[in-house]
Amino acid sequence: MIQLLNITDREIAEQVLRIQLPAYEVEAKLMNFYDIPPLHDTVDSIMESQEVFYGAFLDGKLAGATSVEKENQSLQICRLVVHPDFFRKGIGKQLVQHIFEVYHFVEKFEVSTGENNSPAKNLYKKLGFEEINRIEIAPNIYITCFEKKNPLSSNN
Repeated sequence: MIQLLNITDREIAEQVLRIQLPAYEVEAKLMNFYDIPPLHDTVDSIMESQEVFYGAFLDGKLAGATSVEKENQSLQICRLVVHPDFFRKGIGKQLVQHIFEVYHFVEKFEVSTGENNSPAKNLYKKLGFEEINRIEIAPNIYITCFEKKNPLSSNN
């Protein structure tokens, strides 16, 4: 079950942080780069975020979360995290598909991930995203940027 999260609720923010940190630790290992900004988040920084958060629950437990920011007719997927205990269960895919449904009116969706994060890159490609850019965020450390034009948008 996926639901909108009240990220200003400290308990909810704590739950998100408990899945975010181990998820980004996996990405940090894949990238061999441990200065990923979400690894420095705190409960307070998550609570203060302007992003809209959604959570995926499995057996009543938060297993994954995503957050988004809308700007004009684009939607940026800011975070997509699944606790490593719940990898390979389709949770990331369900969360992104939920975003597609909720924000069916935007013209395009955008997301980025570490260049060496093959599982995330494969997921985004399977969901119709195309690589559009590669950005060096530190010496020899790159993120890959993706976008997906929304076929349901009246402007496409």
